Amino acid sequence: MTPDEALYRRKCRTLLCWTQDKVRLIRYCLKAAFDRNKSYLNLKRRDIEYFVGDYAFLKVSPLKKVHRFGCKGKFSPGFIGSYRILKCVRSISYQLELPLELNGTQDVFHASMLRQNRSDPSHIVSINEIEVRLNLSFEEEPVQILDRVFKLLRRRSIHFVKVLWQNHGTKDATWEPKDLIQQQHPHLFESSKFKG
Repeated sequence: MTPDEALYRRKCRTLLCWTQDKVRLIRYCLKAAFDRNKSYLNLKRRDIEYFVGDYAFLKVSPLKKVHRFGCKGKFSPGFIGSYRILKCVRSISYQLELPLELNGTQDVFHASMLRQNRSDPSHIVSINEIEVRLNLSFEEEPVQILDRVFKLLRRRSIHFVKVLWQNHGTKDATWEPKDLIQQQHPHLFESSKFKG
């Protein structure tokens, strides 16, 4: 390499060598990359508004998970709570009603640190309705048969029925073998729709 080539390379690496066209091109590329990233982020963005009296889960930082809960890895809690929202401090910050165990923690959090608690009243089961055994298990009772289907195998066909269970919604209905359900709960097959 000649001394002139070395001088030329050194000069072009400095900002003084850049022309206005190069600066304009770099700005254009940076703006395009910024706009592309912004559009991706806007797809994932969730604007959730909380109200006083709502309940929300609180996101726990990885280091605090280890110190406070003593477990690390995939079984450590990502969110704790749920805690009642006491006050909307700003449009995106909320004051939570924290328990005494979190007494030294600040009680105002950004909305990104919260996860909405979507409670479903159908998931709440009254203790009076369930007979709990000594081994802390209980028996589910089928309420109704919703549908039936035949599955054809190589040498035989199996008849399944879709069973709605007590204290569960239709989303939790399960497919069970008809013979087993008919043997254990014959009263479900008394309606003419599912006799055969």
